[in-house]
Amino acid sequence: MKIGKFELKKSHWVGVIGAFTAVLFALILFFTTEFFDEKLLSFVIGLAIIIGGLPFLATVILEQREARNKETMFLEFSRDLVEGARAGTPISKSIINLRTKDYGALNSYIAKLANQISIGIPVRRALRTFSTDVKSPTISRAITLIMEAERAGGKIETILESVASSVGQIEKLRKERRAAIYNLTVQGYIVFIIFIIIMLVMQFRILPITAELGFEAVDTEGLVDIGGPIGQLGAGGGIRPEEMARAFLFLLLFQGFFAGLVIGKISEGSVKAGIKHSFILVAISLILFTGANVFLG
Repeated sequence: MKIGKFELKKSHWVGVIGAFTAVLFALILFFTTEFFDEKLLSFVIGLAIIIGGLPFLATVILEQREARNKETMFLEFSRDLVEGARAGTPISKSIINLRTKDYGALNSYIAKLANQISIGIPVRRALRTFSTDVKSPTISRAITLIMEAERAGGKIETILESVASSVGQIEKLRKERRAAIYNLTVQGYIVFIIFIIIMLVMQFRILPITAELGFEAVDTEGLVDIGGPIGQLGAGGGIRPEEMARAFLFLLLFQGFFAGLVIGKISEGSVKAGIKHSFILVAISLILFTGANVFLG
């Protein structure tokens, strides 16, 4: 089943069904038993959300790993094409000769490319299909250069060598950036965990002390009264500590989601790469915050 460009696999359905079952079971216990309170229900729902999202997280990580593997193997493929061009072999013949070589994640794509050329499909059209199937911006740019070189003729080995050098340089720069940004990524996680601890301290230490002191919030006319319970606003009801705790949780979830996207953009140059960081930070927020409410509340 496909939703837009995303294809739902069997593992995704298993995660969704497992999460739905856990939530349904928790709701049944919540309405039929006394020991299963609202805090425990929130904790179980948080765990269910994490369980349901794990297959999707695994898919994102595997796709990113496969994309990097494709680019690495394409570099090897480009270098082999350079060697063939230096030996005077036409690019179409070189591609056919290389279809039996192991290129990891690119094996099926190169086999299809070679088969198309062997049955008489023009090289430009076959390369365009190859670029569309691989779905990699780096490989697509390189394929465009190779197609233009094949159309123009001349010293194609020079163009192929430049393409191979360009792909290799891009991969090198990406590795250097990941290594240089690693410390910032770790710092981002540490700062977020400290932020969670601050929220927990506010909920379990500061809010109870404020309630005991009996401070009243500012009323609608901007005046401050002392002596009433926390959360009373002027003439009517106000915010209870439980509602403040819920607001803290939503704050953590939003902060974790967007902080993860920023970490992915900084470390890997892609907002999509930040989805895994967002999931991890949101999961940490759910487990620590709802778990603290169950065991410390």
